[in-house]
Amino acid sequence: MTSINVTVNGTEHQADVEPRLLLVHFIREDLEMTGTHIGCDTTNCGACTVLLDEAPVKSCTVFAVQADGRQVMTVEGLAQNGNLDPIQEGFREEHGLQCGFCTPGMLMTSYALLEQHADPSEGDIRKAISGNLCRCTGYVNIVKAVQYAAQKKAGG
Repeated sequence: MTSINVTVNGTEHQADVEPRLLLVHFIREDLEMTGTHIGCDTTNCGACTVLLDEAPVKSCTVFAVQADGRQVMTVEGLAQNGNLDPIQEGFREEHGLQCGFCTPGMLMTSYALLEQHADPSEGDIRKAISGNLCRCTGYVNIVKAVQYAAQKKAGG
């Protein structure tokens, strides 16, 4: 067992974990935050995307011990004080989800994009989400959702 200290959504957690435990399993099983989905376990789908020190990572390929001393943000960390983040609003308003399985990863990837690029083009958005698979939407409304969020964050 290895002792880790990791801050998840602003709350510090200390745990003893097996060195081979994946971050996605630590988040879902140890911390009981089930918003992060497990899809393919091979980095293909992106459903497990979280932010590690503000960068999107597929948590099915990161060991929990690699998060020691670092900041993790999951989909549960988006809403603040009962208010949806603009990216969550965008997905709701622009119908950016259907079955919802890919949504947590799409939200986290899109959130990270907007933190780095306030006014992304459609091409920028499509490139950013290219590592996240959606089998339902065809991506059109997901792109619209990110554009909605960018406008909202810009005050529009």
